[in-house]
Amino acid sequence: MCIDLKSFYASVECADRGLDPFVTNLVVADPDRSANTICLAITPAMKALGVRNRCRVRDIPEGIDYMVAVPRMRRYMEASGQIVAAYLKLVSAEDVHVYSIDECFIDAAPYLRLYRTDARTFARKLMDAAFRVTGVTATAGIGENMFQAKVALDICAKHAPDGIGQLDAESFKREVWFHRPITDIWGIGPGVARRLAKHGAYDLAGVCATNPKVLHREFGKNAEYLIDHAWGLEACTVSQARMYRPRGHSLSNGQVLMRDYAPAEAETLLREMVLSSALELVEKGLCAQVVSVWAGYSASNFPHQSWEKFGPCGGAAAGAGGSAKLPKPTNDVGVLTDAVLSMFRARVAPGIAIRRLTVAFGDLVGTNEVQPTLFDDDRAEQKAAAVSRAMVDVRRRFGANALMKATSLKEEANGMERNNQVGGHRA
Repeated sequence: MCIDLKSFYASVECADRGLDPFVTNLVVADPDRSANTICLAITPAMKALGVRNRCRVRDIPEGIDYMVAVPRMRRYMEASGQIVAAYLKLVSAEDVHVYSIDECFIDAAPYLRLYRTDARTFARKLMDAAFRVTGVTATAGIGENMFQAKVALDICAKHAPDGIGQLDAESFKREVWFHRPITDIWGIGPGVARRLAKHGAYDLAGVCATNPKVLHREFGKNAEYLIDHAWGLEACTVSQARMYRPRGHSLSNGQVLMRDYAPAEAETLLREMVLSSALELVEKGLCAQVVSVWAGYSASNFPHQSWEKFGPCGGAAAGAGGSAKLPKPTNDVGVLTDAVLSMFRARVAPGIAIRRLTVAFGDLVGTNEVQPTLFDDDRAEQKAAAVSRAMVDVRRRFGANALMKATSLKEEANGMERNNQVGGHRA
């Protein structure tokens, strides 16, 4: 089963206010940001009026009267934890894979025998458990594997009177094979859809009809997953998904800016972002071997082109950046800052307005795995490491804003504000 919490953030806000999200027009968005800010969630009542989920505040049609709820990320995390705890009263933790804050997979087969029930009744039991603890309505997808369950949720459940979609091998062919757009299918984004369209495949039936050799030439190894999914097959189990650990590790830090930033101003933000990520490396006992930086350009740089062309990030689809391998794995704030700023200055066009920044550290290894070289300055490295550990200890005890670089006092800086947020939104 795949269980999703309907319009989760908006539903939590309605439940806390004693309101019904199916009749209440409510938007979760930060009113202190511009009209270009994205609505994190809208209630089903607003969706019924034709308002798109994850739209911008300025895109809400005039004439619709609605409430605005300030995002409260810690509250949503708390509600999610309460719901998962309710599930765990009915199923073992080993059979639950939390996919996101509002969605999880459950291997339900053993419990149908245990509770002497059928799949739909058990799904309703889990959905009711979520509603009892938080007042949030859930929907569910049931399938013979994780992929079928997810597709049943995304495509079938929304049209089912009881909010439960169910698929098996035969119904998958009837209800999903010819569904369009193909981007509604889990794991198929616009890029994959465009590449499939080149070969005349616009739905999963088209994928099944396409010569596998053609798909392998186009997608390489990923063609195997695409072909399996087109037939409704999925080898991965809930247990395997829970135990999965990626071979490569990385740490990223990104933000969408509330106004256009000049490159010199953006460097202030990059210094703050590197500091935050570097101290996280120190805290976790890790070092980075690769650094990456990306700057998304503002649509104001391209006044004669359509705003929509630049995607949902305020015109930040066009940009520049790159990656570089460090001479030696490190978590030294100074070394990482110099590497990021050097790449930023070399890759980003001077004088251009910036609306998005991302810094990433990749190929992470444990600090105890780093091999010394003949050219190391042991005394300097030990001093830098001691300073970093002290900063981590102070910030852990007194809060992240208790110890900051002086550049965070500059007008364009926002590190102190972001330290009070969760996931880039108000906590």
